Amino acid sequence: MVKTIIVFLIIGLILTGIFGYPILRKRRRNSLKNRPFPPIWNAIIENNLPIYTRLYPGERRRLQGHIQVFLSEKQFIGCGGLQVTEEMKITIAAVACLLLLNERESYFPKLASILVYPSTYLAKETTSTGNYIVEERLVARLGESWTNDQIVLSWEQVKQDTSNWRDGHNVVLHEFAHQLDGEDGKVDGVPVLQQNSDYLIWADVMTKEYQRLCDDVQLDRKTVIDSYGATNTAEFFAVVTETFFEKPHQLHNQHPALYQLLQRYYQLAPVQWDITRG
Repeated sequence: MVKTIIVFLIIGLILTGIFGYPILRKRRRNSLKNRPFPPIWNAIIENNLPIYTRLYPGERRRLQGHIQVFLSEKQFIGCGGLQVTEEMKITIAAVACLLLLNERESYFPKLASILVYPSTYLAKETTSTGNYIVEERLVARLGESWTNDQIVLSWEQVKQDTSNWRDGHNVVLHEFAHQLDGEDGKVDGVPVLQQNSDYLIWADVMTKEYQRLCDDVQLDRKTVIDSYGATNTAEFFAVVTETFFEKPHQLHNQHPALYQLLQRYYQLAPVQWDITRG
């Protein structure tokens, strides 16, 4: 009898943990969002993120709330002798959380740590050359998103990207887009979408636009989307995310179907930030 009671208690505790944890997590996140946003953090974002002052007041407040949750749940690790500062954390979090302004609230669930190097860093890359021969070499990189639980960034590149917001290149947007892409366990250029019917529309538009970019690159035609997006479909999604946030007008004019697809996915209209805030 006692053993039976113990078993039921254990089962009850397990079920309570399974069903109770999401509720407790949501309450904790809501509590973090409702905390006063430190003025020094606001000053850092205004100084380092040009688009910040162009957001609507409600969007700024949502971004602030997401930043507070993000900083509470993610670990920053300095590498290559770098001491991670408050400015670095706030700047990286602010750019990353732009991708969550649509109230996605998943907060990059697989991501645990952000590794920050002072500048370009070397990473091992393994490639197959055929005939069962595998080569390992060191490659200079500015950032990467690991499929397990880490993102690696170059702080020098982060600063360059935020100070040149409209150039269409942003390592934080790029790597965190990979995180969104990988939430379903596959990094293939297809993130988790709201409805099943959305996948058909996504496949149609993305396939056509990816092929269009590949053709443009092959024929050496100028395009608003960076040529790196032609590498594969996963890189295409990350690159067009950069373009969507940094060159929304050009993307809207030259690739209207792609812009509308990303607008539906992110539930944001970056073109309005420029128009309404002048």
